[in-house]
Amino acid sequence: MSLINHTSRSKASSKPSSRRTETARVYAHPIPIIFPELTCKFLGLSLTRPLNPHCTALFDPLTRSAWVSNSGDATLLWQRGFFGKGDLSRSEPSWLARQINARKMKGKGLTSEEITAKRRAERKQFKLDRAKAIAAAAAEAETAFNEQGRVIAPGIAPDGTRIIPSAATWKPTSASVPSDQSPIDVAPDEKEEIEPIQDLEHLQLSLQEAFFLVWALDCLTILHPETVFHLIVFPQNVSFTLAEIWNTFQNAHIPSSVPQPNAPSPPRFDNPFLVSYIAYHHYRSLGWVVKSGIKFCVDYLLYKRGPVFQHAEFAIVVIPVYEDPEDQANSPFKLQNAEPFTWSWLSTINRVNSQVQKTLVLSYITIPAESRVSPKVLSSPACFAHYSVREVVLRRFIPARMRD
Repeated sequence: MSLINHTSRSKASSKPSSRRTETARVYAHPIPIIFPELTCKFLGLSLTRPLNPHCTALFDPLTRSAWVSNSGDATLLWQRGFFGKGDLSRSEPSWLARQINARKMKGKGLTSEEITAKRRAERKQFKLDRAKAIAAAAAEAETAFNEQGRVIAPGIAPDGTRIIPSAATWKPTSASVPSDQSPIDVAPDEKEEIEPIQDLEHLQLSLQEAFFLVWALDCLTILHPETVFHLIVFPQNVSFTLAEIWNTFQNAHIPSSVPQPNAPSPPRFDNPFLVSYIAYHHYRSLGWVVKSGIKFCVDYLLYKRGPVFQHAEFAIVVIPVYEDPEDQANSPFKLQNAEPFTWSWLSTINRVNSQVQKTLVLSYITIPAESRVSPKVLSSPACFAHYSVREVVLRRFIPARMRD
């Protein structure tokens, strides 16, 4: 017989269920482009057109990224595919929402950063309260032994209840958890004088994400870094063409003051942008949500639906493999993980990701040999057909769980 009361469970889960429904509604589209339902067909052809948002981003050569400053475009790209991250947030661009919540001081609708800060403050206060209770119980036991000569169990009240709090019984109070901000008394006539908060956050797209949106989905326009200057002095369109984006993103990994939209000299198959984009495009085309994995010492994290639904299932380590060893010897780039790595490094990465319930995948990107493929194919993304991806799943052996 189940120990769970079905009535109480339905009442308790009604609110999370509605929250999940709202989350599923907001993040219903996996990519920025929306394909409406078929309403009319003529000779077997659909007469509906996909809805393309056509967002705009500014290329920044210093950070090797593209900045989406328009709040509408940033929200759209995040809610439809989880592209980019807020430069003032952990992932979702929520800086403005946090500032509004702090001004209203209502404590409702907390963002992920605010929830994390609240949990950390509660955990810190719990440890302080537990340490004080342990010290008080030890002092009481020592006093009873010295004055009365009897031994008492520390932390146990005369009625048998525990004095020392545990993580299961301790509950935070408004007085125990300090707040960095205090409510401000505002007169009814002064509420209208509060200045609106200016959104200072922008969505930061990696070069791989930006090129995927430009080339694969055709829903993003990349502007030249000097766009602001040109718009002030010479009002004209200074957006990149696809060929200029292709060259500029490759030149971003070549030491220079400002990457030029000219073809890289000389073009190479082991350009860091090409190698990393091959892995990104491979998993994006398979339906995964690909995010940076620097937090867990890997290149990418793969989410089944997105960060708001569940944690990442796989951690990807990109390992470039040269088809011709001479290309590696003559290469001006020092690709990460191109050299044989040690077992201690592999064990460390595997242990880190195993502790957070992620499966480590070694993704081997084979770089075609220049002696076999002419570098002329590097003039366009058609060169991607000459790369190959091989995957090795690595699991950490745990005797307690894998005895059978």
